Amino acid sequence: MRKFVIASVAAVAALGLSACSEQTQDAAGETADSMAEDASNAADATGEAVGDAANATGEAVDGAVDATAEAADNAADATGKAVEDAGKAMQD
Repeated sequence: MRKFVIASVAAVAALGLSACSEQTQDAAGETADSMAEDASNAADATGEAVGDAANATGEAVDGAVDATAEAADNAADATGKAVEDAGKAMQD
């Protein structure tokens, strides 16, 4: 009888340990899934930030090119006007 009680207690203890182990495995799996989702979200956010930065850089470059072209046009006009004025002055 004593062996039967010891075996029963051992069986209940083994079931308890296996249940805890399964819960622990489930919790670990959920944690791993959560970590993977967080990493995926962070990668998405990083990709969006890089894309936004690239767009902003492209817009800044376009603006700088436009400003440079306008400045060059203005300088050419001013030079042409100065040459024209110098030519007129030489004729007088």
